[in-house]
Amino acid sequence: MDKSKLTEGQRAYEARRAAKAGMSLDKWLADKDRRAAAEAAEAAKAARAETPKPAKKPGFFSRLLERAQKPL
Repeated sequence: MDKSKLTEGQRAYEARRAAKAGMSLDKWLADKDRRAAAEAAEAAKAARAETPKPAKKPGFFSRLLERAQKPL
């Protein structure tokens, strides 16, 4: 987060959070950016890992049962 893009209220809020964490505002904002980038990378990695596998061909008994359910 760029310090120059923050409004007065946002800067004050982030300064309070930084003070509560025992950091300077610059260090707090750099750490916040680093954490956000890591979370975004982790979310992208999780999204890639969740790609569905292709559907498996039905087995012999599944096909047999499916045929038995069809009308003559």
